[in-house]
Amino acid sequence: MSLADKVLAVNDDLPIRTDAPVHSGKVRSVYWLTAADSARLVAERGYDVAPDAPLAIMVISDRISAFDCIWHGEGGMRGVPGKGAALNAISNHWFRLFRERGLADSHILEIPHPLVWIVQKARPVMIEAIARQYITGSMWRAYEKGEREFCGIKIPDGLQRDQKLPELLITPSTKGILEGIPGVPAVDDVNITRTDIENNYAAFNFLSIDDIDRYETLLREGFDVISGELANLDQVFVDTKFEFGYVTDRAGNDKLIYMDEVGTPDSSRIWDGAALREGRVVENSKEDFRQLLLQHFPDPDILLNKARMPERQALASDNALPTEVLMAISKTYVGIAEKIIGTSLQLADNPKAEIIDVLRNEFSLVD
Repeated sequence: MSLADKVLAVNDDLPIRTDAPVHSGKVRSVYWLTAADSARLVAERGYDVAPDAPLAIMVISDRISAFDCIWHGEGGMRGVPGKGAALNAISNHWFRLFRERGLADSHILEIPHPLVWIVQKARPVMIEAIARQYITGSMWRAYEKGEREFCGIKIPDGLQRDQKLPELLITPSTKGILEGIPGVPAVDDVNITRTDIENNYAAFNFLSIDDIDRYETLLREGFDVISGELANLDQVFVDTKFEFGYVTDRAGNDKLIYMDEVGTPDSSRIWDGAALREGRVVENSKEDFRQLLLQHFPDPDILLNKARMPERQALASDNALPTEVLMAISKTYVGIAEKIIGTSLQLADNPKAEIIDVLRNEFSLVD
């Protein structure tokens, strides 16, 4: 079996029983179960959800995206070996810690396979909540040009690139296109202030104004849990994205939960602590892949300039990356995952066949 065969690149063609279209994002595909299968699993598995809660099977792939494009490698390798398992394992670890420490639940109900989650349908809060502990990336580029206010928060002069901020900074942006919010353009991923959220909390899908405090508390507590655990591994939690939503439990209570993924190399920057003490930044996150791409192609402006998106898409589709580039990224993802979970990552030889087998034999979701 070749290395390419071990990569799960296509994850929207599994024969999972569903009567709705499969939703496929950059990395994950979501199969909404039939009402009958959802109700059966709720009853059989004893999930703490409403009896009629819609459930889904979420399957992660090994695809890798950067600069809004999907990249592939030589020899038919259409993803990064171990990437999906690494992302799921890391998220599972942090979600479990959040639950054990009394922060909040997640949308995950069960983990039948390293690449698969059974999830409940959540009503998402329409905010991508970014928490930043260091000034780097796009924030540094804006700061270098003279910007001193981010999402309504003023920060001081005199900061240096990659310096630790005086305090954890929360810089939210819109998730999706939101219409009719005063002062907030109806485009995706627009920076917003806490005042914007307070004045229009219902438009952002908060059930009450008090839940704004709750979301900020969960964001800070979640960040602190991950940051503290990574520090024990001599890793630095630089910044991350959190997403939240509401679910209804068996007793009919609405709960604010963590959703999507959390504390992963895709949604966060993680730096090596020993290197940072020497004045070097060594990435243990997808930023490493972005930097490799910028060095690999002779004209990095194609990757950085949104006006050149057609050229960028052609670059991604027409250029198979060297195997060693994808294997270097595999080493980054698998390496940080194994550090975090404290054990070796078990990678499937034939992931698609394994997933079908477990969903058919243990959950009766494949005909």
